[in-house]
This record gives sequence, C-alpha cells and structure tokens, in this order.
Amino acid sequence: MSQHKKALGMVDMTLFTVSAILFLDTLAGSASMGAAALTFWLFFSVLFFLPFGLITSEMGTAYPEQGGIYAWVRDALGKRWGTRVTWLYWVNLPIWSASIFVMFTSILSQLFWPDLELGGQLLLAILFNWVVIGFTCMPLKYGKWIPNAGALVKMVAFGALIIAGVLHALDPAKPLANDFSLQAFIPEWGSGVQYIAIVIWGMVGFELMSAASDEMENPVRDIPRATLFSGLIIIFGNVLGIFAVLAVIPAEDINMVEGLVDTFLALFGDSGMGRTLAIAMSVCFMFSLLSNAVTWSLGANRTIAKSAQDGEMPAFLGYEHPKYGTPVGAGIVVGVLVTLLLGFYGLVATSNEELFWLLFAAQGVIFMTPYMGAIVAFMHARINDPDRERPFRIPGGKPVAWLVTVLCFSCICMSVLLFMYVPGEGFDWPVVIGGVTALALGEITLRYCEKRS
Repeated sequence: MSQHKKALGMVDMTLFTVSAILFLDTLAGSASMGAAALTFWLFFSVLFFLPFGLITSEMGTAYPEQGGIYAWVRDALGKRWGTRVTWLYWVNLPIWSASIFVMFTSILSQLFWPDLELGGQLLLAILFNWVVIGFTCMPLKYGKWIPNAGALVKMVAFGALIIAGVLHALDPAKPLANDFSLQAFIPEWGSGVQYIAIVIWGMVGFELMSAASDEMENPVRDIPRATLFSGLIIIFGNVLGIFAVLAVIPAEDINMVEGLVDTFLALFGDSGMGRTLAIAMSVCFMFSLLSNAVTWSLGANRTIAKSAQDGEMPAFLGYEHPKYGTPVGAGIVVGVLVTLLLGFYGLVATSNEELFWLLFAAQGVIFMTPYMGAIVAFMHARINDPDRERPFRIPGGKPVAWLVTVLCFSCICMSVLLFMYVPGEGFDWPVVIGGVTALALGEITLRYCEKRS
C-alpha cells in the first residue's frame, strides 16, 4: 500500500469543506419554498448543522484514520455495518455526478449553445465526467487545487450574487419578486416542504475531509478550526444567496436547473456590460459544479478504497496508483457508471429539470442514509470508549452528547423521507425503487466479499 504524503493544512481543509458543502446548484431548489426557505436554513443551522459539525469534529480528532466515516462506523458497529455505510456513501457518487453533469451541460447550452440538442449535451457531459476522473486520480498535492480553486470561485460568485441581490432589494425603483412580510417567513405544509430535504442535504459533508486524515498535516488541531470557519461561510452564503434569488425570481417560476443563471441575468443583464458580468458569474457557477464533483470524488473514492483494502469490497475498488497512492480503481468505476447513467438518461428523459430532480432525490436517499450510522457511531464511541483521548470533546457530558445524537439522527431520517415522499402527493416511486435497489446491490456485494474471504 502506498505511503500517503502530508498535503492538507488548515486552509486547504477549510476550502476543501467549503467546496464540498457550499453548493450554488441547490440555491434554486431551496428558494422554491419562498421566504420560508430562509426560516428553514436558520432553524436547521441550529437544530442540525451546529450539532453535526460538533460530532464530526470530535470523531475526526479522536479517530484520525484514513477512511473517515467508514472507519468510524466500522470501529463502533463492526466491519459489516462499516461496509454497508461505505457502499451507500460511495454508490450515490455516480448518480449525483450524473445530475451535476446534466446541470452543467444544460447551463452550457443555455448560455452559449442554445441549439445544442440533448445528444450533444450528453456527449459533453460524458467528456467532462472523465476530466473529473482524471483530476481525482492525480496526486492530492495537485488534485487539491481544483477544490481550493472551486471554493474561491464559489465565494466570488456568491459574493457577486449577494451584493447584487442586496442592492436590488435596496433600490426603491426595483420591486422585490417575492413577499418578504413576516407572514411569508412562516412555513406552510405542502408540496414545497419536500425541499427541506435539500436544506439538510446541503449541511452535510464536514466528515469528508476526515477521509484523508493520513494526508493532513495536523488533523487534531486543524479539523475543529476548519469545521468552524467553513461552517460560518456556508451558513451565511446559503442564507444570503437564497435571498438574492428570491429578490428577482418569483418562487413559483424558479427552475431548479436554470434558476441560478436566470437570477444572474435578471440581476446583471440589462446592459451589454451587465450581461457579460452575468455570463462570467454563470461560468464561475459551472466551474463550481466541476469542483464539487472533484471534491466528493476525492473523499468518497478514498473511503471505498479503504474498505476494499480491508477485504470488504471488491479488490479492484481498492487499487491505488503505485506511486501517488490515489484511488484509481474506484475512480475508473465511477467514470464508467456515470457514463452508463448518462447514456440511459438520453433514452428516457423528457425534461432536464424532471430528470435532475429524480437523479438528485435518488442520490439524496442513498447519500443521507450512511449518516445515520455515523451519528450512531459517535454515541457508541462515547459509551464504549470513554477513556480515549479526545482533543476536541463536545462539552456537556452525556446529556449533551445524547441531545446532539437525537437531533442529528431525527433530521437525517426526515430528509430521507422527504426525498421519497411528497406531502399531498404520496411516494415518488422511482426514487424509492432507486434507493431499495442500491441497498440490495450493496448487500449482495457485501455477502459476496464475505464469502470470498
């Protein structure tokens, strides 16, 4: 097995986490709830985001082992549960990546190539998929610059979006596109509540940097700091970004795929210079989509590779570059799966927005489920390994530990349900079937590897 080189400092980890969690692409979906989206973001920042950040800081510093969430669950609940968590954590990656590339090529067409047909969009999506795979197979000292650059580009795009949105709101000659009265901030139960799942989904990812613990310069010191700094950036970025979208686009008219570009054009596009700026910010958005894909591939592929090296997943997923120690085997498999998914998309799609939501919701169910195991692992470690040195420990003893466990576990369960179930309409069966299929394939793979061993 290759020796991992220490390449990640605190700034790298902060930017890595911002790149992993601060999503421009979910702003439109969240804003679809109207002003109530701001209420939900602030509410769940206290109810879930803060407790979850505390849990991952404690686990990341107490158990700074390569593999992150997999290692935590394996040590707490056993290898079989660790493998199940790892499978779900990883298998969502090609589904989510496919949705990202669908959005990327849709925006590319919207801005520069409006006559590009679906087949051409899919070919470009497959091309960019393999570009991302190439970056994830590079040495981390090079590959890390994509997430780092992505984080900086996101901050530029978020900054421009927020400043323009606030200026628009302060201009008495430009009316706001949505109602921002006190009543509008009170959530109403209806089909829009399903987008709460997007809010909670947008708050996970702190643990991703722990997947590369062996490659951190000082994980004990830097994980809590990176969690704090990135958390503040993410909360303010999302709240102010959603407000900017709602300032110019009526909630009922927001398109999940093209909504952010529509916002940039509405804020900047009245003149030639304004349209140029809108296009520049939209290009920043497109780059952030690619950086998101690279960031999650870097973390998730390392996690599955660690599991494969322990004999719990097929051996080819654990193959690392002999010199660089990068997870080449897992990366290539992800590339093939994304290519197949995009090809299937070309056969069944009726609209970009509909398919984006189906892919996004299916991966949301699969992706959020492993966090149940991570949260249980935290409490299990507190009870069964109380004497372990914890450089960062959540204050308040067992009562507070139980409180954050119950809060986080409940929020994760609610998000999984809302990805599958639309209030007032019932279950979204393609999403349910996708989640069940992923669970079944994981169990078959697990049993096969156990039998082989």
